[in-house]
Amino acid sequence: MRKLNNPVVEKSFDFSVRIVNCYKYLIKKDKSLNSLYNQLLKSGTSIGANIAESQAAASKIDFRNKLRISLKEAYETEYWLKLFFKTEILCKDEY
Repeated sequence: MRKLNNPVVEKSFDFSVRIVNCYKYLIKKDKSLNSLYNQLLKSGTSIGANIAESQAAASKIDFRNKLRISLKEAYETEYWLKLFFKTEILCKDEY
């Protein structure tokens, strides 16, 4: 694996790891909400994936587009986390 020297790439990857671990925790807690948990997993890991992909962008426009997609996914991830907190799927500490 290539060494990462970009803090944004590294932090977004670390966030993806936390999202995967959160997903695994939620699935064990209550499988009946799996479709909601999948939304969190997809949006939360997509942030880092698009940032990583932006590092090999073909142009400045392509680079900006990948980062815009990451931002949209971040907003969606925030929505799911807030929803899980407000509906008491996640407690304050977990949130």
